[in-house]
Amino acid sequence: MCALAPHYARSFFFSIVSICTYSFCIAKMSTLLPPKSKRVKREQLQRSKEQQSLDLPLEDVPNVVVHLRASDTGNQLGGELHIPGNTSAQQLDQLVNKLLGSEDDRVPYTFTLLNDPANISSAIVDITTNIWSAILQPGIKTAEDVLTLIYTPQAVFRVRAVTRCTAAITGHGDSILATQFSPASSSRMVSASGDGTARIWDCNTETPIHTLKGHKSWVLCVSWSPDGNLIATGGMDNSVYVWDPKTGKSLGDAMKGHTKWITGLCWEPFHLQKNQAPRLASSSKDMTIRIWNALLRRVEVTLSGHSAAVTCVKWGGSGRVFSASQDKTIKIWDPESGKILTTLTSHAHWINHLALSTDFVLRTGYYDHTGEVPVSEENKRTKSKSRYEKAATVAGEIQERLVTASEDNTMYLWEPHKNSKPIARMMGHQKGVNHVSFSPDGRLIASASFDNSVRLWNSRDGKFIATLRGHVAPVYQCAFSADSRLLVSSSKDSTLKIWDVRTGKLHTDLPGHQDEVFAVDWSPDGQKVASGGKDKSVRIWKH
Repeated sequence: MCALAPHYARSFFFSIVSICTYSFCIAKMSTLLPPKSKRVKREQLQRSKEQQSLDLPLEDVPNVVVHLRASDTGNQLGGELHIPGNTSAQQLDQLVNKLLGSEDDRVPYTFTLLNDPANISSAIVDITTNIWSAILQPGIKTAEDVLTLIYTPQAVFRVRAVTRCTAAITGHGDSILATQFSPASSSRMVSASGDGTARIWDCNTETPIHTLKGHKSWVLCVSWSPDGNLIATGGMDNSVYVWDPKTGKSLGDAMKGHTKWITGLCWEPFHLQKNQAPRLASSSKDMTIRIWNALLRRVEVTLSGHSAAVTCVKWGGSGRVFSASQDKTIKIWDPESGKILTTLTSHAHWINHLALSTDFVLRTGYYDHTGEVPVSEENKRTKSKSRYEKAATVAGEIQERLVTASEDNTMYLWEPHKNSKPIARMMGHQKGVNHVSFSPDGRLIASASFDNSVRLWNSRDGKFIATLRGHVAPVYQCAFSADSRLLVSSSKDSTLKIWDVRTGKLHTDLPGHQDEVFAVDWSPDGQKVASGGKDKSVRIWKH
């Protein structure tokens, strides 16, 4: 027993040491913080960026000489001004309002530097923070140069981002292929479906009003007239119908003439209509565009010249018709004579879509954010023309710009009234570009692609601004809010996403659809978003 005593003592000693060591480690571990989660790290990084962005330039920045010039008229404001080189965009905004005498009824402005004052089309630089960080610090200009700053009024109203689905309305028997709100208000919306019908919905009560029956096959496209009094639908059955949205009845039988399915519809701008006889342009797989008298339901002119399917058609505010085709060309037509005015060729593959810088005002006619509707037809036409000219005027000149999106992964920006050569080739997408849209204020372009991304571009020079990443499948369509501050996109991944245009960041993720979302539209008054897709349901989204 005595011989074993040292052994037991040694074992007992090591046991005590092990227990103490274990207890010490536990105590030490209890004082250590767990590793930070990805969310916490992301928030800290964002905070640090915001703090960095608040760093003001040095106080001894020299004064600069600036000329303030209006973006629409090109007129100079206030002569030659000497201001501090660290003047912020907000201070410039206050200065312009004071010089214009609009301090009591303040209008928000954005500011850009014009590199070459003699050339209004020269490169520009956006001033988002202050003159120092945007112009002087990067070395674009020095304090000895005279800076020509262009001021542009922003929308005087603000659209709130939609955040929730208030209704998932069933009724269609097949996929929903197109949606569009009435130009008059967000209370009416029309959807087109593969079940051969279109439906008009009351978005306030979230119930169907009328089912538009007549097509014998899929209804591929739908378009609401600028005055809100007519709806046109085009289908896979090669026919076009015109409907009265108040009664849900068609104005006669199908308008036949195309020999293949209808790919696009566009109404004549309201300020160009004569004798209250609205006209409609339809594009088709049969390589033609037809101009219809909507009330008499007959073809007035057939525009032939494309050598492959016509994919998209637009009717510009200057009276010209623009068409895009799978023959890789864009043609500009005179709808009165049917003659080709210009052919634009640069794309290497077929063209999927095109958009005009004036699309929003042409779509809404005489309706605007004030809600004031003129009484007489003459006043309606005058207001429509005034809105168009204001949207199209850059530096005192009416410039209706055009952007085209192609399967060759690129887009081209055009000024067709000046030149048949593009202003810019816009590259960056890795797959075909499916849809393209100008912002209502005409300053931005958004493109949706099969590479799962949305991209933002400067509509003046075609320069890339940001990539909006978040979708995990091809993006089918995108639409701006009426104030141009937000963008909604629809995707094959069954979601909608709201993006903040200023920051290029995701604002709100909107899941809810059970399958691919083919169509989306943001109401002209900014209150609602409508979407539809493969799950056969129309969804209404509100704030």
